[in-house]
Amino acid sequence: MAAAQGERLCVGVIAGAHGVRGLVKIKSFTADPANLTAYGALTDESGARRYQVAVTGRAKGVLLARIEGVGDRDAARALRGARLYIARAALPEPEDEEYYHADLIGLAVEDRAGTPLGRVAAVQNFGAGDILEIERPDEETLLVPFTKAAVPLVDPAGGRLVVEPPEETETQPD
Repeated sequence: MAAAQGERLCVGVIAGAHGVRGLVKIKSFTADPANLTAYGALTDESGARRYQVAVTGRAKGVLLARIEGVGDRDAARALRGARLYIARAALPEPEDEEYYHADLIGLAVEDRAGTPLGRVAAVQNFGAGDILEIERPDEETLLVPFTKAAVPLVDPAGGRLVVEPPEETETQPD
């Protein structure tokens, strides 16, 4: 899941129009993209605008969907970039040692000795597993693999996590 906004979570974004009859392409941030509408009503960030979304298919990494009230390509294009949110309470509780990305963002980060290192700014995944992006005051951002070895303690209720960053190595050309 993507970032939290108050008690709402962003679960997708409208990527553009598909065809001429008002279908939209949606990039889903849910673990199973088909579950985009399974958790309840989709809204804008404020919760003021509701989107009645009916998924009609898939194409190249996106869902194809019809949104009530959107009947042509121009109306679908106008929604490009709109983020789709759900109420946090609508999600099932994660299993033990599973976390929603949104619950990790903002946590304080410290080492095993309790020395503050920064805050989780984002959770990235470039194909080889989740990586925590840790913002540090007055220093470069730290990227840490989200593995048990590198992150031995995750305590969302306590507002923190402990990291043991792998040692950095530098290779020299032959």
